[in-house]
Amino acid sequence: MADDERTGGPPGLLRSLAADPAYGPLHGLLLLLTVLTGVVDAVSILALGRVFVANMTGNVVFAAFAVVGAPGFSLSASLFALAGFLIGAYLGGLLVARNRRDRGLLLRAGCALELVFAAVALAVAALSGGPGVSHGTLGISGGAFSAAVTDATAALLAVALGAQNAVARKLAVPDLTTTVLTMTLTGVGADLRAAFGGAHTTVSNQGRAVLGRRLLAVAAMVAGAAAGASLALRVSPVSALALAAGLLALTAAWAALAVRRPASWRAFPVVKH
Repeated sequence: MADDERTGGPPGLLRSLAADPAYGPLHGLLLLLTVLTGVVDAVSILALGRVFVANMTGNVVFAAFAVVGAPGFSLSASLFALAGFLIGAYLGGLLVARNRRDRGLLLRAGCALELVFAAVALAVAALSGGPGVSHGTLGISGGAFSAAVTDATAALLAVALGAQNAVARKLAVPDLTTTVLTMTLTGVGADLRAAFGGAHTTVSNQGRAVLGRRLLAVAAMVAGAAAGASLALRVSPVSALALAAGLLALTAAWAALAVRRPASWRAFPVVKH
């Protein structure tokens, strides 16, 4: 075995995204969904009335801003997003109940469900006739879409991300919730000593591997947000939604290929009481 694989160096880390002994391709698949989250939240904030569709903590805060009259925030979009997220989480819970023994089948089903709602959201926005269909928000003086289209698109995207959260919660892959980076960043800071200051080589190597995956999760979110924002601002919000749908199609296809043959990573770990 090569040194970089034993030490958790870059080649070993990158290989673990698709063929980790314990998680198979789950790291890579969830990183793609993290990129998707960045894209979708960039669109929702920049083109759908400053609303989060993946991060409900931020969305609740934005709803409070709208209630007290802060300009630029849409209360209706925030409420539709909250309702959609709860519906999506419920649907995700149904998928969890039906696929409670196979992580691969659960993720495949979750990605397929997400893709359906993201595709419908894309269709609603693209067929709306609003300025956001063909113009970036930098070139639009008013809203990108009508209030009804904004609310509907926010709700549909929130359903998709609610399901994603429910599935990721059940998968429980460390540091890859796909939508929230608070604890991931906490781990980056809190465990630096374990990665670089530990006296035991094995502990330090494991710490660096974990740190690498956490930094990849942060980078995935940043990359997705930057790509989504660039498209929404300079091309059109619809083009950013098309990117999100494409990422979901790619993830769904990868998940479908991953479950074509049996593998140990597909079984949920046994919880010891």
